[in-house]
Amino acid sequence: MVRRHYDLPSLNALAAFEAAARHLSLTRAAAELNVTPGAVSKQVKALEDQIGRPLFLRLHRALELTPEGHAVYQSLKDAFERVSSTIRQVGLSGSPRSVSIGTTMAFAQLWLMPRLGDFWTRHQDIVLDHIISDRPHEASRADIDLRVRYGDGSFTDETATLLFGDRIVAVAAPAFLARHKVKSMQDLSSLPLLSVEGVDWTWTTWADFLKAAGASHRKLNVRRFNSYVIALQAAQAGQGVALGWMSLVKPLLASKLLAKAGPAEIEAPQSFYLTWPARQPLTPEAEILRDWLLQQPA
Repeated sequence: MVRRHYDLPSLNALAAFEAAARHLSLTRAAAELNVTPGAVSKQVKALEDQIGRPLFLRLHRALELTPEGHAVYQSLKDAFERVSSTIRQVGLSGSPRSVSIGTTMAFAQLWLMPRLGDFWTRHQDIVLDHIISDRPHEASRADIDLRVRYGDGSFTDETATLLFGDRIVAVAAPAFLARHKVKSMQDLSSLPLLSVEGVDWTWTTWADFLKAAGASHRKLNVRRFNSYVIALQAAQAGQGVALGWMSLVKPLLASKLLAKAGPAEIEAPQSFYLTWPARQPLTPEAEILRDWLLQQPA
């Protein structure tokens, strides 16, 4: 048997394990790699047999990395990110300078896009690639230079710098508020409440908001969405009251598409951060975009 120069297992097995470990799911790994879950499972088992150690604990409908599996995954993640970055930079040599940024749809539409004209005017030689997704796990893609993330600032294997904090208010269409007068928190809690739940559990819910504002939060008439943009569109259409992160809804308030529903306002429990891979240096273009973003007012 010919011995491989680096004494590595099959690259197919390593790729299958890395995807399964990143998603903690054979099904999602298979979808990414365009193979069957059985094929991913077979590759992972072959890798475990070659190493001589289990890499996953196979729980009921779930995977959990063993200590050995976590060590192998972290090494592969770092290596794949470096290879991806190198290949991308080689491919871009002689091409226009570019940088990529990952955000949610709401952040891109409501905060970033209205400001980007200034960046394009200042840096006409830089191509800006947008990777927009409301799925939290996609924020760790290796082809994203910078990410805007909402949380407490603690992101695994990420360097994070505070972009801005925020405040949260209740918002609704002016016509809706003309029909439903909000003079107290009790008035507010009795209305149809549009809530974003299930995609990112760091997002504040109506129960969280009312509790922080010192109001009753039982028996709420909640209508749930998995997209903040759609929830705000529903609010503009007069379907109920949404929570408004001021940094995002400020343009909608200024244009009178939405209005504050009552005086209640709380400090957002999380903040917006700009992040990038801790073990991967930023390109000069990414540094330019990072510095520009940090100069922008909330």
